Amino acid sequence: MTPTENTTTRNGNTTTATENSRKTVLRSPLGILSTATATHGTGRDGDIPLPRLPGFVESAFSPLAYEAARLCLAERPDGGTSRSGGTSRPEAGGEAGSGGGSRTAVALASTAGDTTTADLASSRMVSGRVHNPLLFMQATPNSVLGYLSREFGITGQMFSLSTLDDPLTELLSMADLLLEDPEVDRVLVMGVELGGGERLAAVYEELADGHGQPAPALPADAGLAAAVLLSRPGTGTPVSVRSAEAYENDGDTSADGTGTPAHPGSIQSLFDLVGLHRRLLQEGGSHLLPTDSRAPAFLLTADTEATTITRNETETHAHQ
Repeated sequence: MTPTENTTTRNGNTTTATENSRKTVLRSPLGILSTATATHGTGRDGDIPLPRLPGFVESAFSPLAYEAARLCLAERPDGGTSRSGGTSRPEAGGEAGSGGGSRTAVALASTAGDTTTADLASSRMVSGRVHNPLLFMQATPNSVLGYLSREFGITGQMFSLSTLDDPLTELLSMADLLLEDPEVDRVLVMGVELGGGERLAAVYEELADGHGQPAPALPADAGLAAAVLLSRPGTGTPVSVRSAEAYENDGDTSADGTGTPAHPGSIQSLFDLVGLHRRLLQEGGSHLLPTDSRAPAFLLTADTEATTITRNETETHAHQ
């Protein structure tokens, strides 16, 4: 640390102004093309049966990641037409499958990946049971990204991120960076969070390092996933997102400012973004989305004309 850096200490955590500015500032605004969520076993409205995904067993991680991505891509009326003129129909010979071909990148964030699979595989090994090769294959988040690539014709760059910081901040920063590449039109970002038993709770307690952040309050077999398809603002992006001033909330680390602290790797801020996106499509206007007391806030703004068009298209589709 250099003498000129400003430091902030809160709840035992010391961060520098330089670190904050690097994490919190998007180089350019982003446009939100579509959003989706998928939940299983959480007790929330909208919980779904765990989707069946060939080759993936036992865990909710990959099926929920796939389902959120599928819903997000399906929400696009063009199905994945790229700036280079690719078509969403693979049989038509265009560059883009339903996912946008080589001009779509993907980033998947979680704290520890597929913890259900890791827990199950290690428990089987310790007990002396025969190892299931499927568990080895699906133990890395890259497995489901490969499946997405095949199913939706996505051949752009793919990344798996592990972070203790707010996943939304990390994913938006990654999307901003990837969209600097002239060969990339869109970035599909996803976050996945799983419930777990005593072993996972112990891991999160270790990761929290005594800073008062709780373990995930999810049943052992539950899971959450959210997906957001991003590009630069323009046609087809009725809602844009840009960095706002760092949000100071006196130690409140909840995404919605309710006072409930976020645990490491919580994807609640992704769900908050999805909810605000849907609200702004209907109502227009702007809304500030805080993430963490030491992380950025993001400003979501609706383009009035674009949201009107989107609303009309939605209503027309609903009446067909």
